[in-house]
Amino acid sequence: MHGTHLFKKDDMTNQTKIVERVFSGPELCGLPAREVVSLLKAGEVTSSELLDAAFTRIQMVEPTVNAMPTLCEDRARAACDRLEKDQLVNGKEPGWLAGLPIGIKDLTMVEGVLTTYATIGLKDFVPQISDPLVDRLENRGGIIVGKTNSPEFGAGGNTFNEVFGSTRNPWDTRKNAGGSSGGAAVSLATGEVWLSHGSDLAGSLRTPAGYCGVVGMRPTPGRAAGGSAVAAFLNEATAGPMARDVEDTALFLDAMGGYDPRIPLSLTSPSASFQESVSKADGKVRIAFSEDQNGFAPVETEIREVLRNAMTAIEGSYGEVEEACPALDGLHETFVTLRGVFYGTVTDNAPPEIQKHFKPTLRQNIEFGRNLTAAKIYEAFRNRTTLYHNMRLFLEKYDALAIPVVGIEPGMIEEEYPPFVDGEQIVDYVDWLRFSFLSVVTALPSIAIPVGFTNSGMPVGIQLIGPPNGDARLLQVARAVEEAVKFPRTPIDPIVIQNL
Repeated sequence: MHGTHLFKKDDMTNQTKIVERVFSGPELCGLPAREVVSLLKAGEVTSSELLDAAFTRIQMVEPTVNAMPTLCEDRARAACDRLEKDQLVNGKEPGWLAGLPIGIKDLTMVEGVLTTYATIGLKDFVPQISDPLVDRLENRGGIIVGKTNSPEFGAGGNTFNEVFGSTRNPWDTRKNAGGSSGGAAVSLATGEVWLSHGSDLAGSLRTPAGYCGVVGMRPTPGRAAGGSAVAAFLNEATAGPMARDVEDTALFLDAMGGYDPRIPLSLTSPSASFQESVSKADGKVRIAFSEDQNGFAPVETEIREVLRNAMTAIEGSYGEVEEACPALDGLHETFVTLRGVFYGTVTDNAPPEIQKHFKPTLRQNIEFGRNLTAAKIYEAFRNRTTLYHNMRLFLEKYDALAIPVVGIEPGMIEEEYPPFVDGEQIVDYVDWLRFSFLSVVTALPSIAIPVGFTNSGMPVGIQLIGPPNGDARLLQVARAVEEAVKFPRTPIDPIVIQNL
């Protein structure tokens, strides 16, 4: 089947069916980040004007979506003034972002800005230092306008917490936005900011991107490294870029990257920028496609149809698609064990006065980690190596493995996680996120990009997993897919649908 059409033409529907898009925000907010950066560098727009536009848009949509509950306007204005002075008076280079306003997830410290980790025990915490990743972004011209909403300590595929409440999906505000970078995804989809930072342990960059019609990339661990007070040598959770399209994602990844001695796993930036690499994408890609990873996870029929249509579009754009998937024996057990080690190392380190406020699912994560046996941990590390080599060898034949982001469209906001997917019962809140496991266990880069809509008008994303250290090629493949499916990339006004 390699190099031939997988699907009959009469099976196709319009994977980018016309969904009415209305955007009433400032015109600047609707432009791609890279175009705004070009305007900044050319002196055709100022950072102050961009801040005006961003805060105007935030005021317009925040009461409806609750994506960025913490703002730092005074700090942003001061940073803008310093940046403009550095450039005009001191001749400092503008950096990758050149004064572009951005959002930072509420799990990452920003000096002088409320950073709650979405938990009651830290509802008043204001750090005196920034995470190294934040330092890097600010040194490269990023202007932080606020903190985006997250579930408590990032635990969950639905963004809600007792500090700030729930973040709503802009495509239907009755529904959830995914998690844990749900606020980041919504801030992009609604045009509050041009780029928004996220992080990912079990799909936290990818799920909200898929649910909100934006791009979320989990890069190679160390590629966009942030700091950790207690887990500097764990690579299961990693920061990454979110944007409205692939080219802007590449820009943000360039701004995030680089070695930092404070972060032992951080990687040196490649000689060619990721933006340069994306500019060379030609649509000639070889993709392995698996609807359910050899039956590893359930997928609703409608999601399967949208993804198959996307594959057909890729084949129509000079790409090659083959239905294939490597052996993934032991993936589930390996992932949940590694995740348990992470929660036991990181979250269980929180003082009792903070832990006493944790929601039940977060407590369950910690308890699972505490109860892991040495034998289970040893087995997970051995099997992780096997899975990595299975994927490494498999991807010698393909540019990427394409799989779902999730197997179901967003549920109502009151539902923490779906009880069933395609008739299969979901046993806990991470079980429905199984498609996120593979790239975490194998430490391979992955990206979620929108490729179509369900019949109810909700975005559907596809996940691409690339080869070891293959971030640049993965972005090229994602760009080719993006061009093939032609998903619209402009922000929207939140769609408010009243329950009958």
